[in-house]
Amino acid sequence: MTELVTERLRLRRARADDLDALHGVFREPLAMRYWSSPPHKDEAETRDWLAGMIAADPSESSDFVVEYEGRVIGKAGCWRVPEIGYILHPDHWSKGLAREALAAIIPHLFETFPIPAILADVDPRNDSSLKLLLRLGFVETRRAEKTWLVGETWCDSIYLELPRPIGHRSAP
Repeated sequence: MTELVTERLRLRRARADDLDALHGVFREPLAMRYWSSPPHKDEAETRDWLAGMIAADPSESSDFVVEYEGRVIGKAGCWRVPEIGYILHPDHWSKGLAREALAAIIPHLFETFPIPAILADVDPRNDSSLKLLLRLGFVETRRAEKTWLVGETWCDSIYLELPRPIGHRSAP
């Protein structure tokens, strides 16, 4: 089972006992403001989401729970390769933790999967996420309107990609 460790983070596969901590993230309106669904109304909704994360086929998914100081604070990775996504509890924003997590996950994805690029779909209002991805080398490829219906609100998308580094091959 793959585990990535950085200076401050432990990135590991999700487990059933992550439910309480992840529900704390997914019920938080501020964290979910630009997510593809409204905040989770109850623990059952998070349980279903977590079950999907746990059951995801590792040949198609490389998603990690993010631990900081021994506590689960979010998730980062690819629910479906090659599209990357991440979410942290707002108590842990502005500490460089999302950047640290992605800086570990990106090389892992290129080493593990024979993908030409990592993709991202970001709500144009999510300025912090856009700035983070651009700092990591992602480039905007296009924009589209009304791509996600979240609750009763249509949201737009900015699509970005990070091409595989030249000469970087995936594991056989």
